[in-house]
Amino acid sequence: MLPDAICDEPQLDRILGEPGPKLVRFIPGVRSPLVILGAGGKMGLTVASMARRAADAAGHRLEVIAASRFGDPERRRPFEEQGIRTESVDLLAPETLRRLPEAADVISLVGLKFGTAQDPAMTWAVNTLAPVHGVHRYPEARWVALSTGNVYPQVPVAQGGATEEHPLTPVGEYANAAVARERLLEFASRSGRTRMAVLRLNYAVELRYGVLVDIALRIARGEPVDISNGWFNCIWQGDAADRILRSLDLAEHPPRAFNLCHGDLLSVRTVATELARLLDRPVSFTGQESGTALLSNPSRLDAHFGPPPTPLADVMRCTARWITAGGRVLNRPTRFEVRDGRY
Repeated sequence: MLPDAICDEPQLDRILGEPGPKLVRFIPGVRSPLVILGAGGKMGLTVASMARRAADAAGHRLEVIAASRFGDPERRRPFEEQGIRTESVDLLAPETLRRLPEAADVISLVGLKFGTAQDPAMTWAVNTLAPVHGVHRYPEARWVALSTGNVYPQVPVAQGGATEEHPLTPVGEYANAAVARERLLEFASRSGRTRMAVLRLNYAVELRYGVLVDIALRIARGEPVDISNGWFNCIWQGDAADRILRSLDLAEHPPRAFNLCHGDLLSVRTVATELARLLDRPVSFTGQESGTALLSNPSRLDAHFGPPPTPLADVMRCTARWITAGGRVLNRPTRFEVRDGRY
């Protein structure tokens, strides 16, 4: 469970990267070095620091390598302060991957969503060419590749979310680029017999960004909450990172997909009402709930790991207190209300 309040970003990052006992028991089976591609994104520090701390707790000599473009040198500092090696590579320039050492275990967090409407070509390149270049560099490694729940179309809320067998027929450039990423990863895997698990993440959240932050900020600013896309899944980012790392054990050939989210289907109206109570602010709504939404069913992954341990009620409470205290947010809206696939 989360503490009553999280006071600052160092404490938040420590909590996000805290390894659980199951990961500590699992991590000795991860071979050194563990290479994390796309580590400069929102989840990279959490995944890398959790791996580092789990290895330390287990007494396992594991080098963790965070690979990204790292255009801003300051982005390296929080990794290196925790003993995580950083490497500057550009996955769209595959020759730069030669800077990385050989590795038997690889995690890909590579992806691009926002800005798709302005530059769809870059979105397709980052989501397809970049991860495939990574597989070509490490064809014999175990892989976990992050994908997205956006590969599914909107499904009836009453169905409880799309399963991994649901047809991948989404709307929008980003979602179709994500489908293409999975197809090309599967092609690369089949060509090189690369073992891989593909995780379709549906909204990782923490206190600086995510759907809960977006809703809380609108309430705090006195803005109406759009409920047109009236339901969503999410998962505490620390729980997501734990599952990403332990999914190395699920890598197989050909690749298999797993939905990565909390099993609770959350009503935007209900969440906003609770956040308004916690913020002690009124809430108003715009739009009308549709009978369909972008929802995933994580039963397949939960069968291996059990349900995510962090209660979403705790995350809402901490989110409200963070916003009330003026905690920093990333100002990267999820656009959870979008129904036409334009991000």
